[in-house]
Amino acid sequence: MLFGSLAPWDEGDLPAPPPFSVRNLFRTIGPGAILLAGSIGGGEWLIGPTITVKYGMNILWIATVAIALQLLFNLEAIRYTLYTGEPILVGIMRLRPGSRFWAGGYIFATISQLGVPALAAGCASVLFASFAGHLAGEGDATMLNYLTYAVIVFTICILLSGKTIERMLEYFSWIMIAFIFSFLIIVNVLFVPLDHWMKTLTGFFQFGSLPADVDVLLLAAFAATAGSGGVGNLVITNWYRDKGFGMGGKVGAITSAFSHSEMQLSSVGKVFPITEDNLRNWNSWWKYVSADQIWLWGVGCLVGMFLNVNLATAVIPDNTNMDHMAAGAFQARYMAEHLWSGFWWLALLNGFWVLMSTHLSNTDVLIRTVTDIVWVASPRLRERRRMNISRLYYAFLAIATVWGLFAVNWGHAISLFKILGAVAGPVLAIAAVQILIVNTSLLPKELRPPLWRRCALALCAICYGCLSAALLWDLFLAKN
Repeated sequence: MLFGSLAPWDEGDLPAPPPFSVRNLFRTIGPGAILLAGSIGGGEWLIGPTITVKYGMNILWIATVAIALQLLFNLEAIRYTLYTGEPILVGIMRLRPGSRFWAGGYIFATISQLGVPALAAGCASVLFASFAGHLAGEGDATMLNYLTYAVIVFTICILLSGKTIERMLEYFSWIMIAFIFSFLIIVNVLFVPLDHWMKTLTGFFQFGSLPADVDVLLLAAFAATAGSGGVGNLVITNWYRDKGFGMGGKVGAITSAFSHSEMQLSSVGKVFPITEDNLRNWNSWWKYVSADQIWLWGVGCLVGMFLNVNLATAVIPDNTNMDHMAAGAFQARYMAEHLWSGFWWLALLNGFWVLMSTHLSNTDVLIRTVTDIVWVASPRLRERRRMNISRLYYAFLAIATVWGLFAVNWGHAISLFKILGAVAGPVLAIAAVQILIVNTSLLPKELRPPLWRRCALALCAICYGCLSAALLWDLFLAKN
């Protein structure tokens, strides 16, 4: 039985994926690369070094737990999309008290979390320093503004190109991941002693220890952005749909502005009957999903966190005051002074791509979430003669761009990610419960998650719920 006010699903057979092989694996996976590129600029490059320089490596176990919980969260959200072709947020909109209630709630959460594109200003600061040879000062405000606007325009150009937005995001994400990880591996080998590598590694497994004076807001941001952080975990299913995974290949995708494709996106998903062939195809699709999420995104997040924290704690003195680019600037100066002056440019250029990858991903997450929700929740909008989802996407992108040009300098990256953590915790807690309800009530019994995965979703809800409650207490109740 379907809840909410949305139309029932259509029906068709599950398309067969390409035969599972190494070549087809690299041709098929990709949404995990987009999510990884968006993750590495927040938890791994900003919050991870900030919190470990301040409190030590013993706090890294939080990243291990957070990435593991979010990995299982992602997989269960994708389970729904493989069966229906709908993003998980549409599945949530099928729950009581109805689509409009949940549409409004998740649009509010998305805008609260990602509404101010402060990382564009971070990109501009790093780009300026890499070419000017020094950090920006008060007299450089005009140039920083111009560079910030250029970053925003560059982001728009990327989102305008390609056949589908997902495909172009994936293409740029692979390039940025290759550059970022190659650079980090090289500089870690060159500058970090082996004994420090082992000290960092053991920090990921020292479970349970927390400093007595920990900043709860910073801790919440770390627990969220060590993975993807709330709304980003949900939007992964939109990219799987647009990539054509499972029944996503039957419902369409959001095409780019200059695409000549006649592809249309259905507002209603399509499910498949439980047959032997369909179950065989389901298992094959699940192999690709597992590889994309476990080995690309999950392991990528852990390795990215390790490399960034390992380098930062090796060259940055304990208790250094960190702002939106302190880690990158300090590391760049250290490497330039100790080995080669060109590392100033290379390190900051790496920092630019780290922040740029997250800014690009966050921009798409913001616009895509609002677009998909409004498209599904508003039949009147879909009935308009010249309206399709691509036009709606770019209309919202135009509005967000105008807003961003004014709001982009309202906060630096650390303050942005503290806000992200404050919003992401409740999103993950509530959505974990909703995914559990969706997957155990709307999916056929043969496709429902096993007991241990249900327990993992419950644990995710409990952990992030408790963290959100502690944050609420620290921010409001403890001060009264």
